[in-house]
Amino acid sequence: MFSALSPRARWTAMVIALLAFGSVAAMFCYNLDTARYGDVAATAWGMARFFTILTHLAVVITFATAALRRDGVDDAWIAALTLAMVIVSIVYHVLLSDITTYVGIGAWADQGLHSVVPVACVLWWIAFAPKHNLHYRDLPTFIVWPCVYVAYALARGARDGTYPYPFMDLSEKSSLVVATNLAGLLIVMLIGGVIFVMAARFADR
Repeated sequence: MFSALSPRARWTAMVIALLAFGSVAAMFCYNLDTARYGDVAATAWGMARFFTILTHLAVVITFATAALRRDGVDDAWIAALTLAMVIVSIVYHVLLSDITTYVGIGAWADQGLHSVVPVACVLWWIAFAPKHNLHYRDLPTFIVWPCVYVAYALARGARDGTYPYPFMDLSEKSSLVVATNLAGLLIVMLIGGVIFVMAARFADR
C-alpha cells in the first residue's frame, strides 16, 4: 500500500538516489579505467552480475520515484529494499571486503556502495518511511528480489561459468553447499523482515 511522504522525506530520498547513482557511476568509471571487464558494454554487463550494483539501481529508481511522485511509496517494498541494502553492507564487510582492493575513485565508490548508501537508507527508513501499513503478511516481499537475483545470477553463472560471489560459486562448491548458503541468506532476510515489521509496529504506537 502506498503512503504519502513529507517534503523533507522526499528531498532526502532524492539525495539518497543521487548518492546511490553516484556510487555506481564512480565504480563504473573505475572499472572502465582499470579495464577490469573491457569496454563500456562489457563493463556494464560485468557489473550487472552483482547484487550490490543491481540493488543500488533499485534504490536509485525507488528513492527518486519517492521524491517525485505525490502518492508516496509502498511501505513493504521500501522496507524490503532497505533490508537488502543492510545485507549488502553486512555480507560485504564480513565476507567479501578482503577479496578486492580499490584505490582512488574506486575506494570512494566502494565505501559509497557498501557503507554510505546502506546507512543512509536505514536512517531514512527510521526517520521518514511510512510504517503503519507494514504487516507480517508482507514478509514474502522481503525475499522476492533476493530470489529473483539468485535465479538470475545462477543462470548467468551456468551459462558462462562465472559467479559473482564465492558463496554461490558452483564451479568451486557443490550444489548442496551453495544451496545451503543461499537458503541461509534467505532465512536471514526473513528474520530481518520480521525485525523490520516489529520495528514498524513499535514506531506506529
